[in-house]
This record gives sequence, C-alpha cells and structure tokens, in this order.
Amino acid sequence: MENYQTQQDLNNPMGDGNFMQSNLPNATAVLILGIISIIGTCCYGIIGLICGIIGLVLANKDMKLYRANPNAYSNYSNLNTGRILCIVGIILSVLAVAYFIFIFAAIGMDALSDPELLQERILELQNS
Repeated sequence: MENYQTQQDLNNPMGDGNFMQSNLPNATAVLILGIISIIGTCCYGIIGLICGIIGLVLANKDMKLYRANPNAYSNYSNLNTGRILCIVGIILSVLAVAYFIFIFAAIGMDALSDPELLQERILELQNS
C-alpha cells in the first residue's frame, strides 16, 4: 500500500475528508469600508479617500493570506467585491477632491460666504 497525501489532506489536520473552511479575517470590513468610501465621496471626498485607502490595505493583506492557502478560506468573493468598491471609492473621492480644489481656487474662499460675490464670480467664469 502506498501512503501519500493530497494537498487537501495536508490542509485538513483531521484527515477525515471534511475540511473546515474559515472566513478571511477582514473581508467584511473591506466590504463595509468600500461602501463607505463610495458614500463618503459626498463629504468633500476626504472620508471616502480615507476609508478607501484603509480598505485597500486590509484587502491586500487578506489577499496575501488567500493566495498562500486558497482552500482554507470561503469568502474570497466578499473580499474581491470590497476591494473593487474601495478602488471605485478612491477614484471618485480623488475626482471630488480635485473638483473642490478647483472650485476653491477659481471662486475663492471669500466668495463662498458672500452670495452676491459668489454669483458675480460665477458669472465671470461663465463669460470668460
């Protein structure tokens, strides 16, 4: 009789063919941070950018775990979805931050508190 072990047997310490898969530790957090990063774009982009970056760092950490032993984890799809949401949130947040910087530079901070000056500067931008 030959005594050999398959990869699944090596990952299963019980050796009975029933392999228990666990969840990736940060997959749910990455998914939530990805959703918050997209919603956080509405808050001048800063909250979305912070949550997106944190989520992406956590996703990369969990992806390394998954690549080391893919048979041991069952919720990779949540991690991948969260990672994609974080990337989209970062892109939207960067665009929002760039837009608000442009608005502050073109109109000025003083015009944002004075409605008449704001209207005057907007008309100047439209006519030029």
